[in-house]
Amino acid sequence: MPRTQVAKESVLVLGGARSGKSAYALQRAQGWDGRLVYVATAEAKDEEMRRRIARHRARRRSRRWETIEEPLEVVWRLKELDESVGAVVLDCVTLWVSNALLSNQRDQLHNQVAELVEEIPLFPFHFLAVSNEVGLGIVPENPLAREYCDLLGAVNQQLAKACKEVIFMTAGLPLKVKG
Repeated sequence: MPRTQVAKESVLVLGGARSGKSAYALQRAQGWDGRLVYVATAEAKDEEMRRRIARHRARRRSRRWETIEEPLEVVWRLKELDESVGAVVLDCVTLWVSNALLSNQRDQLHNQVAELVEEIPLFPFHFLAVSNEVGLGIVPENPLAREYCDLLGAVNQQLAKACKEVIFMTAGLPLKVKG
């Protein structure tokens, strides 16, 4: 049975590091009814990252939040969710892209992003994606960093086009860019 478009919100929350992106997305999601799902793409590969993840988890101590840890197969996990979910926060696209690049899964990432763009209007839940804006700094001097910036920039552009709303965060303040 083909799925049809539903009147749910889709929001891309962009900004620099420590700009308030995640806090904004979490607060916004809590305003919607239903279960809340946080799709975490970070991997705790060192002690500092374990502490960061613990701080993020502490923000979601409410019983409404369910956490799915998925560093690579994000779209597959999102498609498993049903209409009992009120909102999903994907945090973050930045690390998802990094994980794919460092795992040499560029083609799989391109395919997943294309599929995600098609799925966003069909999700039976509100959807918020959090990502860093990498286009405000200088061009990196090493090839891997340049490839990463190019890849994340392209993914952000595709998501911005697919989402109904785009918010740019700076110093904890949201600036509506689209919607």
